[in-house]
Formats: sequence, C-alpha cells, structure tokens
Amino acid sequence: MSIRYFDGESAEVHSVAVRVTTNELVIYRPAGAEVVARWPIGEVAVLGDVQHEAAPPVVRRGSDARLIIEDPQVRSHLASLVPALQPLVPQPVAVGRRIAIFSAAIVALVGVFWAALDYGTEYAAPFLPHRLQEQLGETVLDDLLADKEECEGTAGLAAINRLANDLAQEAGYRHPITVHIVEGGPVNAFTLPGGILVFYSDLITQAKDSSQVAGVVAHEIGHVVHYHPTKGLVRAYGMDLLLKLVSGGYSDMMSTVGGGGSLLLALRNGRAAEREADSTGVDLLERRGLRADGVSTFFQQLMEKEPKDAAAAAGIWSSHPPTAERIEATKRPATGRPAFSTAEWQALRNVCK
Repeated sequence: MSIRYFDGESAEVHSVAVRVTTNELVIYRPAGAEVVARWPIGEVAVLGDVQHEAAPPVVRRGSDARLIIEDPQVRSHLASLVPALQPLVPQPVAVGRRIAIFSAAIVALVGVFWAALDYGTEYAAPFLPHRLQEQLGETVLDDLLADKEECEGTAGLAAINRLANDLAQEAGYRHPITVHIVEGGPVNAFTLPGGILVFYSDLITQAKDSSQVAGVVAHEIGHVVHYHPTKGLVRAYGMDLLLKLVSGGYSDMMSTVGGGGSLLLALRNGRAAEREADSTGVDLLERRGLRADGVSTFFQQLMEKEPKDAAAAAGIWSSHPPTAERIEATKRPATGRPAFSTAEWQALRNVCK
C-alpha cells in the first residue's frame, strides 16, 4: 500500500492512486478507477517535509482529509508536476556553502585566538613569575649545551656579566642577568627566558674591538627588558595548543619546549622586536656614557663577510630587518667610555683558554 487516503470523517484507510490534471489532484481507487476525491491544485499542501518525517502528509486546505505517500518515486513524480508538493522530495544539502561557512568560522576563530595571543602576551609576559621564566630558560639551556663546551674563564665571564647587569639595571630590570659563553661558533648570541644570555666565543674573538661585543650585549639586554623570549615562547605554546585542539590532539608545556632546536625557532624574534632591541641597546649604552657605535659596526662587519643580505632577500618572510637598515638606524659616533677596561677585554678574549 504505497498511498493511503484518510477522508477525515471515518477511521477507514483507503488504498488509492493519484494523478494530476491541469487543475486537480485526482484521488482514485486503482481497481475500477473510482474517483474518491478531487483536490484543486491551489488547495494542496504538505505538512512538514521529508527531512523531518519519513512520509509527511499531503492535505487539502480546509479539510481533515490527508494522503500518506510512502513510495519515494511517486512522491518525486508528483513533486515534479505540482510545485506545492516539493517538500515531499529531499532537498540537496548545500555542502559547498556549509563548508565555506564552517571554514570562515574556523578562520575567524583562529584569527581571534591569535590576536588575543599576540596582543595578550605583550601585557602578560612581564607578569609571569620570574622563577618560572628562569626554569624555562634553564630547561632550554641544558638541552642546548648538552653536547657543547662552555668557556669558564672567571675574569672574562665576570666582565661580560658585569656589563650585562649594569645595562639591565639602567633599564630598570630588577632581576639578575646570567651570561654563558659557548666555545666555537657561529658568530651569534641569543637570549632565553629569565634573563639568560648565550654568546658563542667566535663572536668575541672575531670582534674588531670591545665596543662591538658591548653592542651585542646591549642588544640582547634589549630583548631581556622587553621580555621578547618569554613572549615568543608563549606565542609558540599558544599556537601549538590551538593546532592540537583543532586536530583533536592535546598539548602540554613540556612537549612544546622539549627540543632545543625547535624551541630556539620558537624564540626567534620578529622584525619589530629586533628593531626594538637595537634601539634599546644603543640607548642604554648612551645613558651609561659608553661607546654606542659597536652595534652598527658589528652589523657592518657582518655585511662585509656576507654581502648578500639574507634578511633583505627573504623580504616579509625574514624574522630580522634588512642589515643595511639596522646599520643606518644604529649609527653613532665613536665617543664615550669603553664598556670594558683593557684588562677586562683581554680576559674576555681569553675566556675559553
């Protein structure tokens, strides 16, 4: 019984067939073609739709009579002839539109999360307990130095630590700075959370004079006092958490900081932070009455060794400003007191011997 008719006056159920004429939906008995009812097309309606009911009833407005059409093929045929019967046919789901809406919502959510993370760290990082920042920095330091030799020249380490702490105090930074010197290269230095600085000895031995090393120390102190390493770590942790939530995974701090190489990547500063550290470093040297030309001459020396500026070539993808730009921004006259005494500079040059 694919079509059932209820006349609305009795409990009797009639097995019927239907056909569509120009103006009517004709309901008749299959055997003998006896007409049971004639419904004007304009008065035919569907109560519900197949998305919510298996066989929504077809009715005549103003009447209690109804048709139950169970055969999907019959429903489809009638719907093609009578627009009012379209709800009898499942409507195609707008998959593309739904995917677009869902994708837009995900993008918006990620954007809001990242904006909150990016701007929130600017204000939250200085309020993280200093001991926690130290622990994070020490964790990375232990991992990085696991297979490297540290230089242990007492006088040299004392000289560079003295300068670093003098500059930090000049900036109003209330916590101690600790400088570690790793034997060998590259010609580089970086800052970890908690006021931990790491210098490679090649940077010291290849420097033209003490003002260049002082300039690099001042630059790294600029990162410290603006909490750039901590901000970078919080951003990396937040993005790691977001990706794992989106992918159905999980996240924890130790997995984020587990590898020294990956964490150094997370701690890389953006161009705005590098400019801020350059400016702060030069300003601190000048406020202490020290030579401040070493920042620009250090960059100039790098340019002489590597004329092709990788930062400029990378464009917007570089985490550092173009070196030529940094030279111009930090140029200062060679005036002021040396940052190190002659004895300190000699001890620093021999810190690994």
